[in-house]
Amino acid sequence: MKKKIIIGLSILLAILLLVPIPMRLKDGGTVVYNAVLYRVDKVHSINPTSDSADDFLLEGTIITILGIEVYNDVE
Repeated sequence: MKKKIIIGLSILLAILLLVPIPMRLKDGGTVVYNAVLYRVDKVHSINPTSDSADDFLLEGTIITILGIEVYNDVE
């Protein structure tokens, strides 16, 4: 009986830590998937500091695990 409780609590903890909550930002289409252990940003926004038409949009993905950025290909 005790083993089933520990397994159940472990599954519940994993769900709480790993299931992301999507948030849509009002910057042109960026979606942020935020969980307790990680964060994934699907960036699609307007770059206000750009002078040329080629760099007008920022697009790419940013992955952060435990607050440390491990991947960034936003261009």
